[in-house]
Amino acid sequence: MTTSKPRSLDWLLDDLIERLPDVRFAIVLSTDGLLLGQCGSMDQPDAERFGAMASTLHGVARSAGAHFDVGGVCQTVVELDEAVLFITAAGENACLALLTVETANMGMVAYEMNQTVQRVGAHLSVDPRPTLDEAGSRQP
Repeated sequence: MTTSKPRSLDWLLDDLIERLPDVRFAIVLSTDGLLLGQCGSMDQPDAERFGAMASTLHGVARSAGAHFDVGGVCQTVVELDEAVLFITAAGENACLALLTVETANMGMVAYEMNQTVQRVGAHLSVDPRPTLDEAGSRQP
């Protein structure tokens, strides 16, 4: 999946990584998986794959919230053997995703992600993609 994206978000992710040295990678993505920004330490194919994975995980969390009628998802955290994956809602139809080392201070990472979203969340919002109606026509 190749997309054109505004380069203006990349500086934000590089700044976040600089402030949180345990963060290995950071991306901004639409909730349907389109890459909107990536840190400089990640190449395009890996960033796009990370976006697809983060979108899927966050989507499963949203589905759980909807199914059990317990509200929207604020953050998805996946602890791996050697890393922790954080995905945070970032404006309308967008997410901020980070991959940290396993020893990262999870509270500090979550705090900094939320601070970043609060500061620039309005700039991270994206319009939902149009869907097809039953006749196959595009609907906004």
